[in-house]
Amino acid sequence: MVDADRQRAVLIGRLDRRGKLLWSLPKGHIEDGETTEQTAVREVKEETGISAQVLDFLGTIDYWFVAERRRVHKTVHHFLLEAIGGELSDEDVEVTEVAWVPLGELESRLAYADERTLVRKAREMFAEGVPE
Repeated sequence: MVDADRQRAVLIGRLDRRGKLLWSLPKGHIEDGETTEQTAVREVKEETGISAQVLDFLGTIDYWFVAERRRVHKTVHHFLLEAIGGELSDEDVEVTEVAWVPLGELESRLAYADERTLVRKAREMFAEGVPE
């Protein structure tokens, strides 16, 4: 999610099992009756305090993780969002920190390679003038 001037994006930080802060894009589960776009807007608001609007679809990330000794498959639909209001907040219990990060620093901050790929795609979209 980018600010109105498209100079910064908001990231969330969560502590891993070892206590290391890992930065990632906001994400969450789809509620009954929600579209993936509505989920993205809601989760960004809940996790960062920022209200946003969808500009374009970025991509989907599929991954597996282990929780309570079970393998879990997760599919995350990512959208390019633009901030339209709100104030940065880390009140969500699942989030340790939130921060506005300059676009040029995103790839070095993000903990996950798949998310770094999405950031490169978003930068290409901006370079092409899409979306306006």
